[in-house]
Amino acid sequence: MRRASKTGLRKSPGGAGAKTKTEIEIKLRVADRPELLRQLARLGAELIAARVHEMNTLYDTAQGDLLRQGRMLRVRVERPASRSKSAGKTKQGWAGEDSGSSALLTFKGPVGAPRRGAKRAAERMGKRKTVPAYKIREEHEIWVSDQQEVSRIIEGLGLRPCFRYEKFRTTYRLPGIRNLKVEVDETPIGLFLELEGPGREIDRAAARLGFGPAEYITKSYGALFMEERGVGRGFKSRRPAGAKREAGKASHHEPTDELARFSGLGDMLFNSSR
Repeated sequence: MRRASKTGLRKSPGGAGAKTKTEIEIKLRVADRPELLRQLARLGAELIAARVHEMNTLYDTAQGDLLRQGRMLRVRVERPASRSKSAGKTKQGWAGEDSGSSALLTFKGPVGAPRRGAKRAAERMGKRKTVPAYKIREEHEIWVSDQQEVSRIIEGLGLRPCFRYEKFRTTYRLPGIRNLKVEVDETPIGLFLELEGPGREIDRAAARLGFGPAEYITKSYGALFMEERGVGRGFKSRRPAGAKREAGKASHHEPTDELARFSGLGDMLFNSSR
């Protein structure tokens, strides 16, 4: 079992407490995989985590309370890509749910309003440019030694699996941008880059890779999957205060996805092993 670092903990004025951890990220849709790999090689990208298979399970109440509040509880099981099984359900259960497998337990809070950093970036880029938008959320993660036991605990609290999705992920770091992760995600709905780190670093990395702020996506894979299936369009957006949508533009940036329920939607799985 991997142990969580305690360096992020501190005492609050009112007693014991934990420092809030924040995730800042965007996605970029990739049309040409060979060209992306060539560009990473040209930039001297460093491989920091070899390709792995992920099986992700989201949990919620029967009424979808967590998703409606913009919160997310997820269990992720990883294994080297070379050991991944056929996707989907097997005789033993869901691929990635081996007895005794370790898992990453993740909680994410509601999507936050754009920070002052986005405004400063807009000033740097000028009014004629698209304002960068990042997905900003509170995030807490811990590795647990037994995936099945943590699932039993979660279900014992009245939560149930509401959505499963799988992908293959390879992680890089770009020279001179040490505080940013560049993750290449192969999903059943296409190939994506996920950039995670400070907003300024995200902008630098995206530009090096040939992308601009207009191409930033802040929706979850679940939301993108729902869009492809034509599901969830009836749910109303609840934009953070101060977050305005530019007239006439389709929104890649509105954090509506976490409010939608996955009721009636199948899982996002590959048709066969990769």
